[in-house]
Amino acid sequence: MDGMVVAFFVPTVIFLCIVAPVWIFMHYRSKQNAQGALSEVERVELESLTAQAQRMMDRVETLEAILDSETPEWRKRMRVE
Repeated sequence: MDGMVVAFFVPTVIFLCIVAPVWIFMHYRSKQNAQGALSEVERVELESLTAQAQRMMDRVETLEAILDSETPEWRKRMRVE
């Protein structure tokens, strides 16, 4: 019976003292890296979308300026409809 206890006890202690802490450390390190930052492809895409949104805002402002000069009351009509 003592041999059976040692056969289970020693591997369990080795697992808990060496393998488990390394496993837990690696697990949370990988989770932190996954959440930490954008990849290079995601960053380029985000910058592209930001630039596109800025161009669209500029276009909307230009169109509103044109409408303001040609039809000064257009904003009031938009709220009524």
